[in-house]
Amino acid sequence: MVGASAAGLAAAETLRREGYDGTLTLVGDEPLAPYDRPPLSKQILSGAWRPERLALRPAADLAALGLDLRLGVAAVGLELAARTVRLADGETLPYDGLILATGVRPRRLPGEGAHVLRTLDDALTLRDRLGPGRRLVVVGAGFLGAEAAAVARRLGTEVTLLEPAPVPLAHAVGAEVGRMLSRAHLDEGVDLRCGAAVTEVTEDGVLLASGEVVEADEVLVAIGSLPNTEWLDGSGLTVGDGVVCDEYGEAARDVYAAGDVARWYNPLFGTSMRIEHRTNAAEMGMAAARNLLNPEACKPFAPVPYFWSDQYDMKVQAYGFLRGHDEVAVVEGDLAERRFVAVYRTGERVSGALAVGMAPKAIRGWRQAVATGARWDESSLRSTPG
Repeated sequence: MVGASAAGLAAAETLRREGYDGTLTLVGDEPLAPYDRPPLSKQILSGAWRPERLALRPAADLAALGLDLRLGVAAVGLELAARTVRLADGETLPYDGLILATGVRPRRLPGEGAHVLRTLDDALTLRDRLGPGRRLVVVGAGFLGAEAAAVARRLGTEVTLLEPAPVPLAHAVGAEVGRMLSRAHLDEGVDLRCGAAVTEVTEDGVLLASGEVVEADEVLVAIGSLPNTEWLDGSGLTVGDGVVCDEYGEAARDVYAAGDVARWYNPLFGTSMRIEHRTNAAEMGMAAARNLLNPEACKPFAPVPYFWSDQYDMKVQAYGFLRGHDEVAVVEGDLAERRFVAVYRTGERVSGALAVGMAPKAIRGWRQAVATGARWDESSLRSTPG
């Protein structure tokens, strides 16, 4: 496995659980053992958790897997014909089967001094610079930027949240839900500016396309991610916004991809997708391992994606593939009260559901509707599916 985060660890555990007792090498470019990333923008940034809580498995459980751990060294090349992976320290590792789980890295802006939020060090460095009397500019009002803005504001930081789109997250959750999430930030005292395109980071803050400088003590850039595929140049694998795979997660013979770096065909939705969600990473790591170990019994990886976000006192949960939807309907609760369930239509089917401020059971029935490809009609929206 190349990539020692959620997907790579899930693949390793699955291989052992399914009976593989051969050499199992786990390569990771960070020196730390596999750890969880979603809390970085929430519990770690706020100081509610100590870093030790991020560990995905206790040290004893990790040791019990009998892994050949190669941490703190990146993979820099792949030779499909020779079945080898080349590491940055010059070593070449042979393989019989390979799972690529190298994840993503943050997009950046021109200029120096901005923070990003991908690693534990990123979160700890930013955390030390937040608090009363400090000014933070967050570039990008997606879920990561919004979570960080919420934490910083609750710590007493003066926060400016800059978003180039007219409504944050409208492309993913719809304009109405996006406006509701925006109002929550405004109510908490965040200076949210939409239609504000940032061209570069400066010594004093950020420069907008309009020529205005927004001053800040610290800048966090949260404008999306890029899949870590450069090391695969010349390998012969097809790469296009991720490692391109079929419905089984296979990129080439005996080579699978999993997690944020994988772009695969999801037969449930009839489209190719790349999902940057924690749950998807673990599920795809397990699926890739099973298919690699039992190629004659491969099963398509056809999940209902799931993600969550915590902002202030709001818990956001969503199932499905919401991007590119055609219609949104609130089927329970009220947007104004920030307590509701919204259901999404793509074509003639229910493609997703999102809940804010609701118990998990309020949305679970809609997950089943997405999984079964339920048709969208008025009667289906009158009550939560059982």
